[in-house]
Formats: sequence, structure tokens, C-alpha cells
Amino acid sequence: MEGNHTIECLEYSVFADALENMPSSQKTLISTINQYSYCIAKKDQDFKKALRQSDVLLPDGIAIVWAARLLYGKKIKKIAGADIHHFFLEKLNRESGSCFYLGASEATLKKIEVRINSQYPNIRFGTYSPPFKPVFSSEETSQMIQKVNQFEPDVLFVGMTAPKQEKWSYRHKEKLHAKVICSIGAVFDFYAGTVERPSKIWIDFGLEWLGRLLKEPKRMWKRYIYYGFIFGKYLIKEKWKMLIGDKRI
Repeated sequence: MEGNHTIECLEYSVFADALENMPSSQKTLISTINQYSYCIAKKDQDFKKALRQSDVLLPDGIAIVWAARLLYGKKIKKIAGADIHHFFLEKLNRESGSCFYLGASEATLKKIEVRINSQYPNIRFGTYSPPFKPVFSSEETSQMIQKVNQFEPDVLFVGMTAPKQEKWSYRHKEKLHAKVICSIGAVFDFYAGTVERPSKIWIDFGLEWLGRLLKEPKRMWKRYIYYGFIFGKYLIKEKWKMLIGDKRI
């Protein structure tokens, strides 16, 4: 059912308002959805559940924006992980709040530390670099939760790539002592400067994906080209269902 701040889009309640109007609760889980995560979630039910059960699901991809317009006639704005990250840093700096970065390498986290100290001096922050591996052991997970809970941040930023970060955050939401848990993936590298985000002109024209593809073709081609075609097939199928009114197709 469509809420005050969301629209129903391709089985998901997607946030469709200004970030200042985000609903808040005692503990808010924020995730993002794009064409890649949508396609992966089609075959990964744990990932799909993590996305659907998020308190806020941001449309982090121009393909989701197009889907909302083409299928439902809804005009929404793309909100990237970098946007929510910037929003919270500004807010925390005004309020002398705290944040914690969970993910990435020690070198990347050190660069984030230097930049925050320079740009947001009022923020108290902490970091932890977990092992780089597909699945964490119970001991590693306990260590990660312990590091976060010792700090008790207002906002926990999780950067471990999708779908691992979303599933981990959802699975351990109730154990984490953080007011907001936000999975933002590549933003750690963008903010640290280890990966350059496409310029504003690419973003404004809805072509951030193309900018990233041109910068890292070997790593990004499958995410944007292959899954672009897969997502397009899902859109065509959904549009056809809507046209003929048969939900069984």
C-alpha cells in the first residue's frame, strides 16, 4: 500500500520524498535499490526480504526512476547512497552527532577519517574494517557488532557491497546499538577518494551509470549492460501484465 512518503514500484515500497521528510523510528534501517539489486533479489530471497523490510528504501538508480514513470506514471527523484551519506553528515555536524563506518579497508577508513576531521569537525566517529570475505564467521560477526555497540553511533554506515551489506544489516538490526543503519556500499570509496564518482553533469543528466562504466568498464559492464537488459525484460513483462490485466504471466 502506498504511504505518505513512498510509492509501490515493482514489488517494493520506494521512498519518493525529500530526505528531510524521511520517516524515523527508534531504529531505522535504510537500504537502496537499483536495477542490479532488483535483478539479484529476484533470485535471492534473503536479499529481497532485506530490501522489502527496510524502513526506508531509496531509489538509487535511474532505471528505478524510469520504471516508476513508465509503469505507474509516478515522478520520483533518484537518491544515491552518496546523497544520503552527505545528508547525514551535514545533519550530524549541525547536531554534534556521531557515526560509525563498518566496512572497507583500513587504508580507506583512514582517508575517510582525515576528510571528516577536515569537513565535519563536530562529528564524533568511529571505524572498523571487517575481514574481506563472502561470509563472516559467528566470531567475526560478534566482533563487528561489539565494535559498533561499544561506540553506539547515531548513524551506522555499512559498506560491504550488495547484497552482503543489506542482508547483514537486516539480520543483525535488532542487535546493533545505532539509531540509523544505512547500507551505502561504494560511497566509502567515493568519499575516501579511492574511487572517483562521476562529475555532477553526468549525475544531473541521469548518466552516472555511464560515467562509472566508462571509468571501470571491466568491473561495471555486467552490472550496467548485462543487468540493464535483464531489468528491461522485467519492465516489459510487468508492462504487458498491466496492459492485459493478467497477473499470472
